[in-house]
Amino acid sequence: MTQQNGEEEGVLPSSVVDCALYEDGHRIPGQASLEAIKKRMDPQTGRFAWIGLYEPTAEQLQEVADAFGLHPLAVEDAVHAHQRPKLERYGDMLFLVLKTIVYVDHEEITATSEIVDTGEIMVFAGPGYAVTVRHGSAPPLEGVRRLLQEDPQHLGCGPAAVLHAVADMVVDRYVDVADAFAGDVDTLEAEVFSPDTPVDAARIYQLKRELLEFKRAVMPLTTSLQRLGDGSVQGIPPKVATYLRDVADHHQRVIEQVLSFDELITGMLTASIAQLGVQQNADMRRISAWAALIAVPTMIVGIYGMNFEYMPELTSPYGYPAVWLTMITVCTVVYRALRRNKWL
Repeated sequence: MTQQNGEEEGVLPSSVVDCALYEDGHRIPGQASLEAIKKRMDPQTGRFAWIGLYEPTAEQLQEVADAFGLHPLAVEDAVHAHQRPKLERYGDMLFLVLKTIVYVDHEEITATSEIVDTGEIMVFAGPGYAVTVRHGSAPPLEGVRRLLQEDPQHLGCGPAAVLHAVADMVVDRYVDVADAFAGDVDTLEAEVFSPDTPVDAARIYQLKRELLEFKRAVMPLTTSLQRLGDGSVQGIPPKVATYLRDVADHHQRVIEQVLSFDELITGMLTASIAQLGVQQNADMRRISAWAALIAVPTMIVGIYGMNFEYMPELTSPYGYPAVWLTMITVCTVVYRALRRNKWL
């Protein structure tokens, strides 16, 4: 095994995706055990560790928690996931929970279509360390790490820079998903108001359900980003707070899009139900009109079907054609009246 600064390289938990030490915005080559990293990180000189994990077990995350002194309540949240987006402080440690959104490609919206899929990213940021924990469909952070490593000046701000970079990536994904979601809304809206294409209300309701999942991921993050951007959170340098304010602005635009989608879909659902009611009324009018037409010959035939000896026209040679002529004439008059009133 190789050695770095006298520390022997060790075995990391299998859930660890990447583990590195950074100093002055530059990655220190090599990879060491958690204990070795703990000894080598030095917040006073700007040296810090960034460990990325994916779906760790309680035991695996506890190893990291023991090495960096992570608060047990935050560790419990990170293990069990399914947390609401939030920002919490435990002593000198910040704990940020982010909901990620992934757009699921589909040919068309059905009553069971999955449009968005959610995951979670938890960020622990404290003196000398940043720990990121991903769950579910949360995208990998290799790209975020690479971009940060290409900007040593920003990465030199320490763990706060990691927290900003992760939040920025998540919110950028919100923007992308919102743009894709807009296409679904526009497509379904065109179908709803098209006279030739009736839309099943279940499809609209499914779109609304998927939007609700999107909304639950985005909306609760507002307060956390505002706190991080206003400079009131201890441990966030003013320079990083400026970047976080920009993230909060992008997030606010996504919220406005989501709210507008919600209004549009609600309007589509109302319009679809109204169209269904109008269609049912039109169908009932047509059924009633045809019933009225059938009632005329039925009444006449019923009368002449009675077994009475003395009835008009029974003995006349013109009685049979006269009855037919009467039925046709009356049915024609009724039909034209119904057509004129647009019942047929």
